[in-house]
Amino acid sequence: MIRVLIADDQTLVRTGFRMILENSGDMRVVGEAGDGAEATAMTRDLRPDVVLMDVRMPEVDGVEATRRICAGDTGARVLMLTTFDLDEYVYAAIQAGASGFLLKDTLAADLLSAVRVVARGDACVAPSVTRRLLERHIGTGAPPPSEALDVLTEREREVFGLIARGLSNNEIATHLFLSEGTVKTHVSRVLAKLGLRDRVQAVVHAYECGLVRAGTP
Repeated sequence: MIRVLIADDQTLVRTGFRMILENSGDMRVVGEAGDGAEATAMTRDLRPDVVLMDVRMPEVDGVEATRRICAGDTGARVLMLTTFDLDEYVYAAIQAGASGFLLKDTLAADLLSAVRVVARGDACVAPSVTRRLLERHIGTGAPPPSEALDVLTEREREVFGLIARGLSNNEIATHLFLSEGTVKTHVSRVLAKLGLRDRVQAVVHAYECGLVRAGTP
C-alpha cells in the first residue's frame, strides 16, 4: 500500500485528490496539510512514501517544504503540483529534490500513475511541461556540451539525450531498437556516472550542460 500525504492550502482540492487516491485500491492517504510547515512536520511524523505537494501555499511554500523534506531522513519523495503558468518556482523545487511535477488539472489516471512511479523510486517527467519550464528558467542559449559528459559512452550519451526529452524507458527502447532491460541498464549507468539522483535531475542537467537545448524537437 502506497502511503500518501496531501499538501495543499485549498480544502476542496485536498478532498478531490483524497477521493482519487483512496479509490485506487493500492494507495492510502495518511494525512492532509494546509501549508509547507505542516507538511514538513507531518512527513516527519507520519513517514509517507509520497508527498503530493502544492507549489504555492501560505507561510512556508512548497519549494521550501520540499527542500526540508528531501534534506531529512524520512525517505519520502515529493511530487509537485502546479498550475504551471502561474508558478515560477517549479524549477527551484526540482533542484530542491522534488521527484517530479504534475499540472493540477491532470487526469486522475495520470495522477495515480505518477504517484506509483515516484513511490517506486523513479521520477515523473512530463515532456511538454518540462520543455516549457526549462525554456523559461534555462533559456535557449545553451552552451556547448560539457566535458563532464565525456565519462559517458556514445550509447549512454544517446540515451541521456532521450531522457532529457522526457521519453520513458519503453519509448527509448523502441526508438533505439533495444530491449527495455538494456535501456534500464544504460539509464542506471548514466545516473551513476553523472552523480544524478533520478530522471528529473537528469533532464535539468542535460539542459544545463548543453547536451540539448530548449525548443529541441
